[in-house]
Amino acid sequence: MRIGFTSLNFKTITGHAGRTHRFLVFDLAEDGTATEQDRLDLPPEMAMHEFHQAGPHPLDVLDVLVTKECGAEFIQRMAKRGVRVVLSPEDTDPASVLKGIAEGRVDVSGAGSHDCACGHDHHDHDHEHHDHGHGHGQCCGGHGHGHGHGHGHGQGGGGKRRGPAAARSAGH
Repeated sequence: MRIGFTSLNFKTITGHAGRTHRFLVFDLAEDGTATEQDRLDLPPEMAMHEFHQAGPHPLDVLDVLVTKECGAEFIQRMAKRGVRVVLSPEDTDPASVLKGIAEGRVDVSGAGSHDCACGHDHHDHDHEHHDHGHGHGQCCGGHGHGHGHGHGHGQGGGGKRRGPAAARSAGH
């Protein structure tokens, strides 16, 4: 099974899955042995928030993508690409999550829900909101919030990208 992790630092599982362009990729054998296969450091335009093409994407090779946080839209987009998304808001150690998958404590088989690496299954039926990296669908003591935040992030007619300074000034 090919398992990817959102990881801006190539060490821990990080959040903002739709905006992430760095990923650790492991192969998990049936005997539970995990082997690192790749470290993807994609250009920013290949982050799923920016990538709106129907063509192939480097993440298409994954069976499962583990992230600290993401929104329902990200989960839906990845499902269309055949990739199951699993949330791990508390455990940010890829080796620990891989062990949990191998031992069957982390369910990666289901579809259409927000499974998390702590063993809970969180269903999110509010698919009208967009993933702007604000922790929608967090679990295990975290909380989601069901609002779209009202900013378009340059969608449509040649809008501009928002950088970190713009995001901070917008109250993020």
